Amino acid sequence: METALQFYEAAGDHLSLVRVYCYCNNLQKAADIANETGDRAACYHLARQYENVNQVKEAIHFFTRAHAYGNAIRICKDNGFEDQLMNLALVAGAQEQVDAARYFIHSDRPQIPKAVMLYHKAGLLSKAVDLAFKSGQVHVVGQIAGELDENADPALIQRCAQYFISNGQYDRAVSLLITGKQYLDALDLCVEHNVWVTEELAEKFTLPKEENARNQILEKVAECAYAQENYKLATKKFTQAGNKVKAMKCLLKSGDTERIVYFANVCRQREIYIMAANYLQSLDWRKEPDIMRNIIQFYTRAKATALLAGYYDSCAQVEIDEYQNYQKAAGALNEAFKVLTSSDDPQAQERLPAIQYKLGKVKHFLELKSMFESTDDAAVVNELREMLSDPNIEAAVRQGDIYASIVQYYVANNNNKSAVSALQEMQQRLPKVNPSYYLDNDTMSALSRSTGISFNQQSSQPFEDGGSEEEGNNSEEEVLEEEDEEDERPHHRHHMMNGSAKFL
Repeated sequence: METALQFYEAAGDHLSLVRVYCYCNNLQKAADIANETGDRAACYHLARQYENVNQVKEAIHFFTRAHAYGNAIRICKDNGFEDQLMNLALVAGAQEQVDAARYFIHSDRPQIPKAVMLYHKAGLLSKAVDLAFKSGQVHVVGQIAGELDENADPALIQRCAQYFISNGQYDRAVSLLITGKQYLDALDLCVEHNVWVTEELAEKFTLPKEENARNQILEKVAECAYAQENYKLATKKFTQAGNKVKAMKCLLKSGDTERIVYFANVCRQREIYIMAANYLQSLDWRKEPDIMRNIIQFYTRAKATALLAGYYDSCAQVEIDEYQNYQKAAGALNEAFKVLTSSDDPQAQERLPAIQYKLGKVKHFLELKSMFESTDDAAVVNELREMLSDPNIEAAVRQGDIYASIVQYYVANNNNKSAVSALQEMQQRLPKVNPSYYLDNDTMSALSRSTGISFNQQSSQPFEDGGSEEEGNNSEEEVLEEEDEEDERPHHRHHMMNGSAKFL
């Protein structure tokens, strides 16, 4: 036997050495060799020997060294070594972990937390979550949810998400639903509980282009961002979804003029050109030549002749209302007339008579005023009075401006009686108007000195729209509203401007 041991040792055959020592009933020497070499086969053989002689602790030890966890766990279960059983199960395979979990559930002293941990470790996440909820260990759900992936059971994902929702952890619930590709549910949760859609979160919702639901989900993300007033992100997602009109509406809400102009130029769509031009009209375009140029350019590219003419019309009205500059108003109206006459658009043709009437009246008014400079012919006054008899004259020339021209003519010719009479007629016809809105201070002062009559000069600014109503004191605020059906009629805002625009 000694000779055999020498040869086994020389050959490094540890299993044979252990077998011989076990045969010789020298378990201690066999244990020394097994511990020193860590040979699995030797450890397993020795463990069987210890189990046969009922030295269970030693058997468990060497089964563990042999990685025969199933045998070690079996002995622990048979002998009630629960703590050691748990430690062994944690390093064992999935099947051993499941067996150990069942043992802890059905033992005389059930230890559910250990069972939950082992099911979790074995990858039976649904079983672990179900057991955790039943035993009241809901805090474990958060740990398990962090390990779920897109292949997890949808029902399990929903259940974990509901756990987060019940605890007010809406952002974690959203992330979990995204992980499970339950995008629409995640977005509904964002909207319902106002979970902030960040750039990073939005990217998680962005599916590959080959996915059929890509555009639907992108639009939903954009709508959510829009509701949270994150217009930049909403614009980006609507653009990715191919919905450029809604993207432009988001840009309009953002008020980023530079991006709005850029987007319109890039998209080259009629509706977007119109939306951009309508928005630009809400700005102080009178002081910004670039804005005015873009408005004209966008309406022209959109072939929106009626809207372009309407813009020129609004320019003319600003010149009249803010500066009493009928010369520039005539230039703007002439541009509107040229646009309308060159188009066969029904809307343009419908607008043409009004522009033609207004242009004709403004030109006639300018001609009459120029005649005052070259002649003292009182017949001009009669023609001005004929203009006042036109019931629609206010749509083209303000009655206050016509009366002001008559009064100025009389004052210039020292006919103060007729000037006062004309002024009184003006006040009777326009009772809510302060004469100084239309007459300059020099004329009013000269008339006061010559007649001894004091005229009210509280204000030097004319009412809008001829100043014939109280609303002349009100400044009109236009708010750009984005609706599903965009109104193609532009909104106009009159600003205080420097009178520098020119119409060629």
